[in-house]
Amino acid sequence: MGRDAHGDPSGPPEGERVVVAVDVMGGDHAPAEVLAGARRAVEAGAGVELLLVGRPEALAGAEDLPSLAAAEVIEMGDDPGASVRRKKDSSLVRAAEAVRDGRAAAMFSAGNTGAAMASALLRMGRIRGVSRPAVATPLPVPGTTPTVLLDAGANAECAAAWLVQFAQMGSAYARTRYGLAQPRVGLLSIGEEASKGTPLVKEAHLLLQELPGIDFVGNVEGRDLLSDDLDVVVTDGFTGNVALKSLEGALRCLREALRPLVSAEVWPAIAPVLEGLDPEVYGGAMLLGVEGVCVIGHGSSSATAVANGIAVAAELVRIDLVGALRAAVAPPLPM
Repeated sequence: MGRDAHGDPSGPPEGERVVVAVDVMGGDHAPAEVLAGARRAVEAGAGVELLLVGRPEALAGAEDLPSLAAAEVIEMGDDPGASVRRKKDSSLVRAAEAVRDGRAAAMFSAGNTGAAMASALLRMGRIRGVSRPAVATPLPVPGTTPTVLLDAGANAECAAAWLVQFAQMGSAYARTRYGLAQPRVGLLSIGEEASKGTPLVKEAHLLLQELPGIDFVGNVEGRDLLSDDLDVVVTDGFTGNVALKSLEGALRCLREALRPLVSAEVWPAIAPVLEGLDPEVYGGAMLLGVEGVCVIGHGSSSATAVANGIAVAAELVRIDLVGALRAAVAPPLPM
């Protein structure tokens, strides 16, 4: 069964400019690649304005763009919670505060994922009724809209009631961003039968069966993630992150294996398909459940990924994703 085309976004008028706070210090290739991507996002002319956040010396060459000084940096290996509490003048914390204070409408970071989540949660706050925010990652499916995978790493251990809320938030995301009237939701397990899976999966399955307003299709397996049979997949953050990284590695291996085997005449026909499977095209994952737009890029994000991530952040502001999430989340279920 095919999926609907993208819906027309609602929210701010198309010509209205959206300010995105960019963590210049975050990522394996910061600040150079982040600044290059930020410049591309502005030059694309998609109504995006930037607030570059980082150490003044790191912003050299970008003096023509608005900036916010931050003296500290949360490194990739830092403990997320402790670093956010200790490094209050870090680029990540200041970017989240810019959204909270209305200086920016969204934030983007390719830095420490846990710290980005903690910064957004502690500074922006969570949407009322949300038990735990979740990372939603679009998985590319050729010829149709992506499959939304969540949680992709925010919560290594989950309660069944949280997975129910992930289904609600993932459905709202798919409806709002991709124009799907009734997204199909699957629960990631080791078999399609309701009797299979961990105690967490079995309990979540029972709750999802009774959840109104959600098109729950039942358990799905890892092989279904890139299929056109569903639109949203929910799981705990540990499993979701392992699945995501496995897919990324497999697709990278496939691209490298095909390149020397395909002639120069045929490669132009194959390249667009492989490009559509490249995670850099999607720019980053959205942290669902906080009172603001927070897009988290891959730690190894190139300038292309950064530019796409900034564009995604602006798009999510325009379609008022946070408003859609507020409306979708039911009161937390008893645990």
